Amino acid sequence: MNGADINTYYFKDDGKIPGNPRLPVMVYKGVLRDEPMETESIFNQNGWLNSWKNGVFSYHHYHSIAHEVLGVVSGSAVLQLGGERGQKFELAAGDVVVLPAGTGHKKISATSDFSVVGAYPGGMDYNLCTGEPDERPRVLEDIRNVPLPGTDPLYGARGPLMDAWTPSKDR
Repeated sequence: MNGADINTYYFKDDGKIPGNPRLPVMVYKGVLRDEPMETESIFNQNGWLNSWKNGVFSYHHYHSIAHEVLGVVSGSAVLQLGGERGQKFELAAGDVVVLPAGTGHKKISATSDFSVVGAYPGGMDYNLCTGEPDERPRVLEDIRNVPLPGTDPLYGARGPLMDAWTPSKDR
């Protein structure tokens, strides 16, 4: 693994996409630049399971019962995180994004060869929420109850996620 440029981002509830009030999104730029095809194996070795390989939906969605990691294995894309008022990120093969439960994500554009691997801590099940009014208040309670992962999907028990995702009061 390469040394990564790691950044954190918080996204507030916009009334439709809830975000996560206590955990930041983690963006690891270029961390798997030399080994993007090993992404799924690395996630799985670090306890992030129930993995899949595909693309990202072209509409805003989030998961209220699980955290998710996305690793770009080929191509590049612009993803919008945090709902309509969120931020756009240019991601390429070797980049990894960890999304805490409640974080909206949407593909804005992508190259024809864009593909990601997704996985969930401990192989958690996930759901698909789109910000419909009837999802609340259930999803807000779900998000609060998702346990912290035991490992960083890239670095295991001592990774940067473990430092950034510590139990703390709501922001």
